[in-house]
Amino acid sequence: MDMENPGLFERLAVQQTPEILWIGCSDARVPAESICGLGPGDLFVHRNIANVVVSTDMSLLSVLQYAVEVLKVRHVIVCGHYQCGGCLAAMSNKQYGLIDNWLRNIKDVYQTNRRVLADVTDSSERADLLVELNVAKSVHNVCHTGIVQDAWDRGQKLSIHGWVYRLSDGHINDLKLCIEGQHEVESIYSYVTKSGLKKDLAQRRANLRAGRSPSPARPQSLPAQKA
Repeated sequence: MDMENPGLFERLAVQQTPEILWIGCSDARVPAESICGLGPGDLFVHRNIANVVVSTDMSLLSVLQYAVEVLKVRHVIVCGHYQCGGCLAAMSNKQYGLIDNWLRNIKDVYQTNRRVLADVTDSSERADLLVELNVAKSVHNVCHTGIVQDAWDRGQKLSIHGWVYRLSDGHINDLKLCIEGQHEVESIYSYVTKSGLKKDLAQRRANLRAGRSPSPARPQSLPAQKA
């Protein structure tokens, strides 16, 4: 490798400067660098069974925080793959052991979209659709983190993408799911950012200087119900 790219190891020993965080499946047939046509040092990678993103996974969140806040990546790609064993296992009622706790996240995706999935009569196509829905869910879950929303609030350029890789021919299916700002996040998951708090405080101060009453504070408890 060093003969093809002289000085590669010396450069890698000094620093890594990837622009992409790859969140993919642990499946050995889905090599991130090969799929993207990139080399060592070009991708920051996190992999788990079925590329699941959940708010309780401290390993994933640690990787995400380092990638966004330290490496300053510009893109996060959640990439699943068709014929995913994790998704196929989640669709069954078979008990597998410890991994059942992890597959529960995919079962939740299935349950949420059960009506859409029920309309697909072919079992292989239904499994492929679940793979895509699972990727979409993980993309949104990345965007729901304070890590990503704080980055957007700082003005950091950061795009979250959803892809699915096809094992049979190496084709990448871009799900056309690209989220680039907090305005695209569902309101219930959108945090009040630091700059938002600063703007609110500045407005309150301006109101006080102008002699206007500040916005009323939220009540500390619910009003008593009438008998």
